[in-house]
Amino acid sequence: MSFSDLVSNIQHLNWINPTWDVFLLVFFVLASLLYGVSLGRDRIMVILVAVYMSLAVVTYVPFIREFNAKVAINETVAFKVSIFLGIFILLFFFLSHSALLKTFGSSSEQGKMWQILMLSFLQTGLLISVTLSFLPQENAQWLSELSRALFLSDAARAVWMIGPIVGMGIIGRSKEVV
Repeated sequence: MSFSDLVSNIQHLNWINPTWDVFLLVFFVLASLLYGVSLGRDRIMVILVAVYMSLAVVTYVPFIREFNAKVAINETVAFKVSIFLGIFILLFFFLSHSALLKTFGSSSEQGKMWQILMLSFLQTGLLISVTLSFLPQENAQWLSELSRALFLSDAARAVWMIGPIVGMGIIGRSKEVV
């Protein structure tokens, strides 16, 4: 999808009779702004680590895949999302009370606004992309071409997986050495 296609799709959104795609995009923008400002840079970085670890567990732990294969097709999405969120919450709790938070910086420092907004944007996109990736291909067809291009295409999934890592690297380099 080219930039002109993206602009055209955004212009053709029906704001009077919104679809799920409009809610998804509005959620993405609002969550990116509110989420980051309320948490701060260091907590967002801990949450990003927990998201990556949760995704790895849900994707690669054999007994979860085997149990998931026994669940009915209609319940698979809810099961995967529930397992992902459960593991994420546990990991976030453990990581936020570990030395990991201290390695990212002082918990009293919120970080620069551009750092917070960049990380919250990348993390919100990652969470939406991961959650939507649990949908079976045939069920993802109810999403518009714009939503599929932004969150489910191979290129978008690669950007959402790599983007936060690059963002953390940029922030790590821009941090002042004490």
